[in-house]
Amino acid sequence: MSERQTSDVLAGRTALITGGSQGLGLEIARGYLRAGAAGVCICGRHAAALESAAAELRVLSGDDQRVLAVLADVSQRQDVERLVSSALDEFGELTILVSNAGVYGPKGTIEDVDWPEWVRAIEINLFGSVLPARALVAHFVGRGYGKIVQLSGGGATAPLAGLSAYAASKAAVVRFAETLAVELRDHHVDVNAIAPGSLNTRMLDEVLAAGPAPVGQAFYDRAVEQRRSGGVPLERGAELAVFLGSAESDGITGKLLSAVWDPWRELPAHRADLDSDVYTLRRIVPGDRGLGWGEDR
Repeated sequence: MSERQTSDVLAGRTALITGGSQGLGLEIARGYLRAGAAGVCICGRHAAALESAAAELRVLSGDDQRVLAVLADVSQRQDVERLVSSALDEFGELTILVSNAGVYGPKGTIEDVDWPEWVRAIEINLFGSVLPARALVAHFVGRGYGKIVQLSGGGATAPLAGLSAYAASKAAVVRFAETLAVELRDHHVDVNAIAPGSLNTRMLDEVLAAGPAPVGQAFYDRAVEQRRSGGVPLERGAELAVFLGSAESDGITGKLLSAVWDPWRELPAHRADLDSDVYTLRRIVPGDRGLGWGEDR
């Protein structure tokens, strides 16, 4: 095993990672190579950042590992089809898709935000998650195996005043993952979503630069404290992405998992319990909170 490689849990597997030129996407690519992946394809919208990331990953890779970088906008169908075709041409097959590309979008109340920017955030976050999966479903079904990992976050599980495009799109990503998991279960294609925690990435920089007015004082103060404390290490989310791309997670599907709070390393021992609404988005009814009203009569 190469000094660069720390495990072989992804040996023989190939992955396409969107938004892989920086932040969490780049950390996931590093983690995949360290876990022995045979090939990693990253994409991004900015050529300089993409090439810099690819150069770093090639240094990290072993002699039998390949790194491919493709300039692409995952919100555009033609770009996605070209991206998937390039990865399949390079690797012969793909085992894992990680849809990581995402943006906060405009900040402010819905009546004040720039509407084209709001729509653009939906396109990047939601279309950019759906289109790569759509392009690879036939390939995974044909192989009778595959792993799809969607990046979600706090926007999916709680309101985020001033960040409505982000919150709405991330909730949609989770429900899409849950739905796709049902569609693909019989084909042994696992689909899951990750909440990586509060990360110190360019998205945090955007909030700090915007100030408290568009996102609220409380959210801004949390961002300041996050910057001070260092936030959640990128490695946490990357480790969960490695787990969900590995054979160890086979049969675990349709879940939204927190890299920070959920005991995801223990999940293989609880597969039977996971055939339920555990770790899914759901509606809370009065009985769930011990209230004596609202029950069917």
